[in-house]
Amino acid sequence: MTEPTFTMGIEEEYLLVDRDTLDLAEATPELMEDCRAALGDQVSPEFLRCQVEIGTVVCQTIAEAREDLKRLRSTVAETAGRHGLVPLAASCHPTADYKTQAHTDKDRYNALSHDLAGVARRLLISGMHVHIGIEDDDLRIDLMNQATYFLPHLLALSCSSPFWQGEDTGLASYRLTVFDNLPRTGLPPRLESHGSYRRAVEAIVRTGAIEDATKVWWDMRPSDRFPTLESRICDMSPRMEHALSIAALTQCLMRMLWRLKVKNQRWRIYDQFLVGENRWRAQRYGMTEGLIDFGRGEVVPFADLLEEMIELLSEDAEALSCLAEIEGARDILLGGNSADRQREIHERELGLTGSRPRAMHAVLSSLVAEFTQDL
Repeated sequence: MTEPTFTMGIEEEYLLVDRDTLDLAEATPELMEDCRAALGDQVSPEFLRCQVEIGTVVCQTIAEAREDLKRLRSTVAETAGRHGLVPLAASCHPTADYKTQAHTDKDRYNALSHDLAGVARRLLISGMHVHIGIEDDDLRIDLMNQATYFLPHLLALSCSSPFWQGEDTGLASYRLTVFDNLPRTGLPPRLESHGSYRRAVEAIVRTGAIEDATKVWWDMRPSDRFPTLESRICDMSPRMEHALSIAALTQCLMRMLWRLKVKNQRWRIYDQFLVGENRWRAQRYGMTEGLIDFGRGEVVPFADLLEEMIELLSEDAEALSCLAEIEGARDILLGGNSADRQREIHERELGLTGSRPRAMHAVLSSLVAEFTQDL
């Protein structure tokens, strides 16, 4: 069996805020022109005017991904700074009101706004997508069916959206709550083959309801543009090194599942109902309350699950030269994911000042600082 390339591409969506007030601000045409001049097609506007999206080149290794992501983040930060703005790599702005935001005047986004109506107006959210190169069509589907089991684990590490419109939602990833209101979202269904996937998509496309498979927004999907499997479940990671650890875990998971297939083995495929329960636990609690190990039939602390994942993937990490990066996920566990850190800062500042606005400003300031921490 021909080994896939397991190349990697990372897409990130940033929120732009005013440098002084830290309120959301628009990506002006002048700002986008400057970004395009520096980064070309690797930067683009997003659905809302307060967002920009970047995408790395196709990377052979995590080291290449680090260098390109560092360049992209640094350039966006420097360019935004010349326009009095700073970027945030968090999935929700803690205090912003979605009702005051405007979407980008572009045919695709105008159509999206019309089709999704009130649901689209709440899309003040940002996410990270990781593409892994798997050239064989049917292999992409086979690995997606198995990899779905691990999506809650990746989500738990990435959670960065506990606040919404100035309130603590009680969730670690409120972004997912907003996104799940869209059609064709959630865990991917179990599919028999790439052909069955294409037939299902074409059945909808032929009705005129959607134009192509890019309107399928599952937590993981076969890319419609590239020979990749695209993980879409993760929140944005404010710190670049944390994003790279999650990307490395995603890459290694795909190689591990392929390695099992070569030995005529496979990961057990659990019913979507069961995996969905872990998805909810990750969305609600992040890493703090553990996930269900369905083989054991019990909730297992996330620290134990992460150590098991690192051990399971270490052979693949060695082969892909990213062992340090998957072990770096322990740093997320040790210091908390972004949702944990945001809440800690909020509670500490609230205790010191008794001021909720100051506490939220402290959270936003920390997100600004973390964007460039690893650059």
